Amino acid sequence: MTEPAGLPARRAALRMLDAVLRRGDTLDTAIGAAKGLPPADAALARAIAAEVLRRLPDIDALIDGATRQRLPDDAKARMVLRMMLAQALRMDIAPHAVIATGLELLEGGPRRLAHGVFSAILKRETGLPATPRLPGPVAKRWTRAWPDRVDAIAAGLAEPPPLDLSLRDPAETDAWAARLDAAVMAPGQLRLGRGQAVESLPGFDEGAWWVQDFAASIPASLLGSGAGRRVLDLCAAPGGKTMQLAAAGWRVTALDIAKRRLERLRQNLLRTGLAADVVCADALQWQPEAPFDAILLDAPCTATGTCRRHPDVLHRIGSRQIAELAELQSALIARAAEWLAPGGTLVYATCSLEPEEGEERAAAASLTPEPITAAELPEGLSPTAQGWLRTDPGMLAGAGGLDGFFVARFRR
Repeated sequence: MTEPAGLPARRAALRMLDAVLRRGDTLDTAIGAAKGLPPADAALARAIAAEVLRRLPDIDALIDGATRQRLPDDAKARMVLRMMLAQALRMDIAPHAVIATGLELLEGGPRRLAHGVFSAILKRETGLPATPRLPGPVAKRWTRAWPDRVDAIAAGLAEPPPLDLSLRDPAETDAWAARLDAAVMAPGQLRLGRGQAVESLPGFDEGAWWVQDFAASIPASLLGSGAGRRVLDLCAAPGGKTMQLAAAGWRVTALDIAKRRLERLRQNLLRTGLAADVVCADALQWQPEAPFDAILLDAPCTATGTCRRHPDVLHRIGSRQIAELAELQSALIARAAEWLAPGGTLVYATCSLEPEEGEERAAAASLTPEPITAAELPEGLSPTAQGWLRTDPGMLAGAGGLDGFFVARFRR
């Protein structure tokens, strides 16, 4: 008997969700479950898994409201129903196609139950709320940290993010915006609608731009023009910040501990024609030959600020990971401070919404603060009273939002 079209993609999505929710893997790691599938099927599998993770509390509420006896969290029927509802309510996939592929995943299991629950929910036509409900532990943390912003942050998670590009030559911003039919976010920063095939876009082969979230482009911009001075991009892979700095005239040393990610950085440099000295080393063990005029430390973090793009962080990050990474961040700040030349500048950044990884680390730093000014920031963003920058997914909502980042600048 021929299996329904699209079933391999749903099987892969089911394995991805199991990897994230049961084992705590990242969604990017779990994509290995789609190995061997055609690119379109692999993309569909990831999209289904991502939509389940983005709206999991709301989807579970619908399931629980349609069952007399609560299905266990780890029950296969619940997981398949999550996928079926994500496809029907979030991805506009026809119910008959959802049923045909979903019930096949429950071979030998409660197909009748799953079919009945799915049909009952669709008949109610209640759908999902416009603003996603945050998982309980996340809601508790972010309500405590950002009581005035938590609702806007949750609203910012409703849709996957657009595609942001950084240009090699900011002077060509208007020309590339017209060629790519893109919105201009700032000089050298463009935004396109999601779903674009990146490698087929004009300018990719010639290295005119690279993919980089708009918020992620801000830390490097705060170092200004290099004019041949030396800068260390600490924790540099996959290379967006390195290319920004090289394009701005800095002599860049790009350091990272991850050999495979550094290979991607080298490929990006080759494609764009930009240059950097690439070093594979542990920053806590490595020692430079001479001090640097500037250091950009985009530190390893929980990455909870990237939850629009990586909704798995909503379900696998907790207090233990936050504490462990905060300790590493403090060690890296102290290490970087030793490598700055007198009068040198350090920019510290994390793509996290946890104050322990941002505000608390900046407040504890031994260097002299150099406040960020409003004139240095893109329109719509402002520094905090302390001269730091804090962004979140609820900001620039009318323009497509942005990732959550913390940025602070210091001088030795």
